[in-house]
Amino acid sequence: MPSKPLVGVSTYLEPSVKWRVWDLPAALVPAGYPRLVQAAGGHAVLLPPDDPDCAAEVVARLDAVVIAGGQDVDPVRYGAERDPRTGPAAPERDAWELALIRAALESGTPLLGICRGMQLLNVALGGTLVQHLDGHGDTVGVFGEHPVTPVPGTLYASVVPDLDVVPAYHHQAVERLGEGLVASAHAEDGTIEAIELAFSTWTLGVQWHPEMGEDLRVMRALVGAAEHAERVAVGQG
Repeated sequence: MPSKPLVGVSTYLEPSVKWRVWDLPAALVPAGYPRLVQAAGGHAVLLPPDDPDCAAEVVARLDAVVIAGGQDVDPVRYGAERDPRTGPAAPERDAWELALIRAALESGTPLLGICRGMQLLNVALGGTLVQHLDGHGDTVGVFGEHPVTPVPGTLYASVVPDLDVVPAYHHQAVERLGEGLVASAHAEDGTIEAIELAFSTWTLGVQWHPEMGEDLRVMRALVGAAEHAERVAVGQG
């Protein structure tokens, strides 16, 4: 039996997590992420924040990378002043995930950014973010739904060819696109809902949360790309 692709999923650090008799720091990610990878035919490996200098070595052992959702990206990363509505910074996570993204791009490793992950992909390539918008997460802690329309001729449109209703929860979004990126889906209000890197092996970001739904198409496309990607070694020698 052929081996399944190994898909790394970034995680984040929480200073205090309580379970049973314990109250300890934890590296975690919602279970929907690894479950989605598994349902799409891959093996999920969790990647807690680490030394950014070792990102290339880590990515070299993976077949694909998923940058998960979570905290707001620190505005200092894209040269903006902090909006009062922007959440607390997560410098260790920003540094680690930016290093993972750059290592994946340099090596041709298939890459999927989800929500924050899409925003960070944009920042990694020199883009900027809208620090607050309304209507994409009206109730704290509750995922809503809204329609997303693909841009014809894009990678995303080849995966999800028609208008789709997706689970969403976010208050930040892509503003100016990073170098080489194109918008490949939009919400009804014009918000960019998917981005991709033109002429890459397979690099896609989606603004919503596929791990909160039942649709496997995006993750299956990532896993399929991982099975067939031609990659180059980086960070060696």
